[in-house]
Amino acid sequence: MGNQDIDDVDKAILYALQEDARNMSSGDIAERTGTSDSTVRKRIQRLETDGIVKGYSAEVDYQRSGYPLRMLLFCTASIAERGELIDEILEIDGVVSVQELVTGEQNLLVTVVGESDSDITPVAQQLLDMGLTVADEVLVRSHQTTPFGKFDPETHAENGH
Repeated sequence: MGNQDIDDVDKAILYALQEDARNMSSGDIAERTGTSDSTVRKRIQRLETDGIVKGYSAEVDYQRSGYPLRMLLFCTASIAERGELIDEILEIDGVVSVQELVTGEQNLLVTVVGESDSDITPVAQQLLDMGLTVADEVLVRSHQTTPFGKFDPETHAENGH
């Protein structure tokens, strides 16, 4: 499924799932989109099958759950290896995400959470042991997310798109 195959109903479904997938029923989404409950369920199934909806997860406030440190580690890996290393990096205790960057010298962004420096330091060492260079470390104060606005049918309609 390419971008051209995603219509306004699909976008509205994606927006609703990003808002609150746990509490958003297919009936709620059907009401928003002006479609039937069965249409929404079929669309969600197709979006999942096509890999557009990759899964569902809880958004955890690590600070409130006892892990106040969130560190971004900007790493450099060889171009040939960077994609292959992602799964291995994700297995390191404390790593919660890895992003592959395509511009600049640093080409992997690793997010780590922990209680103290003693939780973060071993992660950096494991990355070094894997042959990566840790070019920069950034301590994050807060992290917020929002659903992608281009999927919101109300905002999209207001802007004339």
